[in-house]
Amino acid sequence: MKIAIVGYGKMGKMVEQTALEQGYSIAAIIDPIPQESSKPPSGAPMFRSIAEAGDLCGAETAIEFTQPGTALSNIKALAEKNIPSVIGTTGWTEHLDEARQAVEQAGAALIWASNFSLGVNVFNRIAWYAAQLIDSFPEYDAGGFESHHNKKLDSPSGTAKTLVDGVLARMKRKNKAVWDTLDRRPQPDELHFPSLRLGSVPGTHSVFFDSPADTIEITHTARNREGFASGAVRAAQWLITGETGKRTGFFSIDDMLKDILGS
Repeated sequence: MKIAIVGYGKMGKMVEQTALEQGYSIAAIIDPIPQESSKPPSGAPMFRSIAEAGDLCGAETAIEFTQPGTALSNIKALAEKNIPSVIGTTGWTEHLDEARQAVEQAGAALIWASNFSLGVNVFNRIAWYAAQLIDSFPEYDAGGFESHHNKKLDSPSGTAKTLVDGVLARMKRKNKAVWDTLDRRPQPDELHFPSLRLGSVPGTHSVFFDSPADTIEITHTARNREGFASGAVRAAQWLITGETGKRTGFFSIDDMLKDILGS
């Protein structure tokens, strides 16, 4: 599998390393900020934009980790080139319908996720099932928090939004999330889920179910970015190896997991 990397920051470099370790090749690297003169470990040519990269040097798929403000334009550019794309950038999902339209009109393929870590996605499903169970026991309240490094641009994290949306969908007693600091008592139907930005934390998400007698805590802690990169590479492989060949359409990681889990 030949991969184009769009965005050569910390995540892009981790995708490169992970792909090479798994025996894949990097066809091209796209990043608008000039890099150091030394070649990247993959030896791939570097370009400042998707347009400048032409056919992306024969890439079969692209993995994009950039910034919220550039994700939509990258999605459209990749769709125009009919490059199956993995979009790991967060903070842009208010443009989801526009992105879907661009991909479907081009007959292209895209998979997106708030977090491509397979561990996080298993964690979400565990937390969601726990929320469904705990909803029958009114003595338990629910809440949580997330923490990330101090360079992260969006707050709350896309992962936190996905996690909390799933909890709210399964708890009749909770109707809305409160992401900000509270200077009052939370209402019974509110789920408080604040954010912390600190140091170099790759990402921690916790859900708590608390009663007067005990606390149930479910936590996922990322040790590094390897899990995110590995999941993105696996998603790229999934896009181009469907039962009838390369997939077309607009997918979320839920579609991939359903395929893997057979449900």
